[in-house]
Amino acid sequence: MTWVFWAILSAVFAAATALLAKVGVEKVDSNLATAIRTTVVLVFTWAIALSLNAHHGLGAIGRRSWIFLVLSGLCTGLSWLCYFRALQMGPVSGVAPIDKLSVAIVILAGWLFFGESMSPMKIAGGVLVTAGALILAFS
Repeated sequence: MTWVFWAILSAVFAAATALLAKVGVEKVDSNLATAIRTTVVLVFTWAIALSLNAHHGLGAIGRRSWIFLVLSGLCTGLSWLCYFRALQMGPVSGVAPIDKLSVAIVILAGWLFFGESMSPMKIAGGVLVTAGALILAFS
């Protein structure tokens, strides 16, 4: 199984997340809904890590990795809080495409910070993703 397989599964589960969350956040404070979702994710992921004995690697994680994983976790939490608030206020068919503007941001950041290639096709794809997200969100 390649990274493409896992990326497709991620997209499928992300779509399910948006649809289920839209129903779940109805008449519930968006911050409380995010806390509930996060608790489920926490329990679920630790159950997987423990069952696969991945937790034995905790001691081998370096300081730099800890810092960036914690920062990533904080960004995830902020993203989810904003996402659930947006779902509560707007249509899921508008919120989800705008959320996916992260694709264009990551393409640009990958080029700027990690030296990833920036071909004319990748630029065109980023522009199309951005245009498509905006058209979907505001049409």
